[in-house]
Amino acid sequence: MGTTRNGTILVVDDEEIMREILETLLTREGYDVRLASSGPEGLELARALPFDAAIVDIMMPGLDGIATLDELKRIDEDLAVIIITAFASVESAISAMKTGAFDYITKPFKNDEVLVVVRNAMERRRLVHENRNLRQNIQERYHKFANIIGKSPRMRQVFDLIIQAAPSRSTILIQGESGTGKELVARAIHANSSRSERSFVTVNSGNLPPDLLESTLFGHVKGAFTGAVYPKKGLFDLADKGSIFFDEIGNVPLETQAKLLRVIQERDFMRLGGMETIKVDVRIIAATNVDLRQMMEEGKFREDLFYRLHVISIQLPPLRDRKDDIPLLVHHFLEKYGDENRKRDLELTPEALDLLTEYDWPGNVRELENVIERAVVLTPGSRIGVDLIPDHVRKAPNFQMPQFIVPPEGILFKEVITDFEKKLIESTLEAAGGVQKRAAELLHIKPTTLNEMIKRYEIRPRRKRNANGNGPAAPAPADSASAESAAAEPASAGVAPVGAVGNAGPAGNAGNVAPVGNRIVE
Repeated sequence: MGTTRNGTILVVDDEEIMREILETLLTREGYDVRLASSGPEGLELARALPFDAAIVDIMMPGLDGIATLDELKRIDEDLAVIIITAFASVESAISAMKTGAFDYITKPFKNDEVLVVVRNAMERRRLVHENRNLRQNIQERYHKFANIIGKSPRMRQVFDLIIQAAPSRSTILIQGESGTGKELVARAIHANSSRSERSFVTVNSGNLPPDLLESTLFGHVKGAFTGAVYPKKGLFDLADKGSIFFDEIGNVPLETQAKLLRVIQERDFMRLGGMETIKVDVRIIAATNVDLRQMMEEGKFREDLFYRLHVISIQLPPLRDRKDDIPLLVHHFLEKYGDENRKRDLELTPEALDLLTEYDWPGNVRELENVIERAVVLTPGSRIGVDLIPDHVRKAPNFQMPQFIVPPEGILFKEVITDFEKKLIESTLEAAGGVQKRAAELLHIKPTTLNEMIKRYEIRPRRKRNANGNGPAAPAPADSASAESAAAEPASAGVAPVGAVGNAGPAGNAGNVAPVGNRIVE
């Protein structure tokens, strides 16, 4: 069907002469007109094609105009339906308007009268569409993402993925560290989907033993286990036609993973102790803060379930990787907890905000929220200063890269980087007491990545102990003999570092690169 500037109109009338008159009149005005000689024929067209308005004769054999009106409104509740009636049946037309008709026209009618009513119907249709689109845009921008704050490129990618993935039925795996907002993203996916009016059910995967978890998910029949006096429905029943969110899916026991896989593949399940197969239509969203692929390789997570969950993956960035969003988050939490505590117009001093921006936030957004809530509760005035920022945030050691003087003949870039990486790993392992997992956390990399680098650089991690053999040794003073000898070693490749590495940085000579002193030379 071709489109026109004025819109499309369905004419339903059993009289051929009336159909021809209306078609000629409306086509001349630029409308695209489709004709139907009966109610059923008109409904068939309405189901197949979109219309902006419909003109329906109230007196037709079989399915009359009122019944046709009711069915048209079921197909498209916003469709403007105009009723044509003889003068003697005006009361019926008024009754039709009460049940959803836009307006009515009495026979015999004037052409101008018909055109005015049709124009009004088209204008109403346009306004309804504009209002609906505006409402949807506002919901998407301000309500459906209301608790996910961010405008950094990484978060914009997350928002785009939510919008693209939400309308589908596909399973979604949300990956990210603790405190990054995985459940908020899951709720946003549900809110932007066609299931938004149905239930969103959260499953805390790791809090229950296998039998109790299965009973909670799938329900049980009477006598399934000791104490099962009555049959019980499970969370999948509650989530039918909606979404179910598995928080920390990696904690689900292997035996339960097999049943979960069946629900995803077959869309059915059996209750604990039961034999009846129950059909269910549920969208599964899962979240994890662990490496499921590594768990799969270790035999702790089913490979088939992993790939079923990994249809669409959303990776949430840690807060340290999107520090541009910290001022926005701070403003949001100040308003939230300011309202809760009846404190208005709260703000952070620039010095306090600088501290929050410099901190790495291992607990991510949740940790930041806790810090702001504490500050709001304790502040005596409207300005929150450095004194209300917790000590662990204020005193977090800063890592400073050393500055280097590059000689005129140049340097071998790859060798310098390799040597620096090796020394950095060695220093971090020493700071972590030789514990690779802790060292990986300090470097903000995966333990498997660190392990591969240790093997590649042939690093032999060992715990540095005190003279009595108990616990890690205290760091040597800067003026110790070892420090002097290290500083006295000649730097190779002609590279002379002139910067300093902070407490968390590498110590000693980084191969061709040897940081010297405790200050940065300008």
